[in-house]
Amino acid sequence: MAHKISDDCISCGACAETCPVSAISQGDTKYEIDPDVCIDCGACEDGCPVGAIKPED
Repeated sequence: MAHKISDDCISCGACAETCPVSAISQGDTKYEIDPDVCIDCGACEDGCPVGAIKPED
C-alpha cells in the first residue's frame, strides 16, 4: 500500500530526496506519490519535516 501526501505539504522536496525509487514528484499544489512506483518503505514519511506523509488507508 502506497503512502499519501496530505494538504499539509509545504513543497520543500525533502520527501523526493529520500525516496529510493523516485516515486515522488512535484504536483500542481504539492508533492505527489506515484502508487504504482512506491514500495511502501516509509523513507519519505521519516524525511518529511511537517509530517504530511502517512500510509494510505
